[in-house]
Amino acid sequence: MEGIHARSAPTPTPRPVSPTIIPPSPFDDPITAIPGSTPYGSRPGSMPVSVPGSTSGFSAPGLNAPQRYFHSRRVKKGEVSQPWLSKKDPREKWVTIIPCIGLAVGLGIAAFLVWHGISSVVNHKYCPVLMEDWSHGFREDIWSREVEVGGYGNGQFEYTTATDENSFVGKDGLLHIRPTLQDEKLMSTDGVLNLTAMGICTSPVLINCVAATNVTNGTIINPVKSARINTKKGASIRYGRVEVRAKLPEGKWLWPAIWMMPVEDTYGSWPRSGEIDIVESRGNNWQYPQGGNDIMSSTLHWGPDPGNDAWWRTNVKHQALHTTYSKRYHTFGLEWSEKYIFTYVDSRLLQVLYTNFDEHLWKRGSFPLANRNSTKYVDPWSQTGRPNTPFDQKFYLILNVAVGGTNGWFENGQDQKPWVDGSAWAMKDFWEAREDWHPTWKNEGEMLVQSVKMWEQCD
Repeated sequence: MEGIHARSAPTPTPRPVSPTIIPPSPFDDPITAIPGSTPYGSRPGSMPVSVPGSTSGFSAPGLNAPQRYFHSRRVKKGEVSQPWLSKKDPREKWVTIIPCIGLAVGLGIAAFLVWHGISSVVNHKYCPVLMEDWSHGFREDIWSREVEVGGYGNGQFEYTTATDENSFVGKDGLLHIRPTLQDEKLMSTDGVLNLTAMGICTSPVLINCVAATNVTNGTIINPVKSARINTKKGASIRYGRVEVRAKLPEGKWLWPAIWMMPVEDTYGSWPRSGEIDIVESRGNNWQYPQGGNDIMSSTLHWGPDPGNDAWWRTNVKHQALHTTYSKRYHTFGLEWSEKYIFTYVDSRLLQVLYTNFDEHLWKRGSFPLANRNSTKYVDPWSQTGRPNTPFDQKFYLILNVAVGGTNGWFENGQDQKPWVDGSAWAMKDFWEAREDWHPTWKNEGEMLVQSVKMWEQCD
């Protein structure tokens, strides 16, 4: 438009701009940067800042804070105040003294116990009496086979024979004690087994020599044959050591035993003259409540009569470790002196039953004053003056495998027990259940014996 001239806009006066100080980023610290990494995505190598007086919005690096580095310094001795060192608590020393005193006392007690144990052990001299390895077969000058049907007073179901069917030395060089089933004809037909008439009974008691089958009243001859052998005529000891290496049988209602009886009934009939059970066990498996073939029991029997047998005062059970006594061979041992008697398994260090004869057994038994008939008891052992009587006379060794029984060794109602203790038909009930128990007799239910060793104290 004419008369109008365009003019340029005046240049504004710049306002002073305060510099923006950007705090240093941790990513600028070369010590903390991780090689090959880009934290928080992609970022520039420097941060732009506004420069005073700039009109172009020029951004330039350069106002970053100084790089920081980690510096460590070691505190020099004496630079840090430790006021607790200048004044000590007088009770502080007891923190060290009391434990030291306790340690010294403990070591002293341990040393005394070791010394007392060593000093109390009497190292007897032992002379060999029997070293049996069966290399000469079954030596009848040493071993006797017992023949009877009485069950040794325990109501056992076996008839012990003198035949090789039930006890023999095999080609493997081992002694076999093997139970076998009775002849079925003798179980189903009326008849009498009279061992006395046959001239083979080894028991002086008639009832132990005669058995009969009566189909009408349900009694039968002993349903199982087995063996019981002893060293009565060939080897006996009064104080000494016994070791029998054997594998016990496996199977229901088997009752293996390694035990000792007196050569003479010096103090009267059983149990006045004593009995030493080195080991008794059961063939039932480990689930049997009273203990099966994983448990062995050692016992001393002693007392004025059978009704006052103090066995429960000297009875100990021992469990096999992660195995059973029928899986492998074990050494069952006895050490016996005037002052003590103990049994062990595999090693004298693994003791089962330990009995000190430090007081008279009559006193230890705490027996009643009289029996059921009001007859006053008289100490049968007082005349010797020895606290270990009746275990102060010669004893011989017995090995056997019994079967069943009515004395409570097998508890009524357990493990499907087919008979009841005290029943007149116990043997018959047992026999009729043979299809249940006989298949459980592994390796024919036999006890295998590798060796028998007997020593007598001779010092």
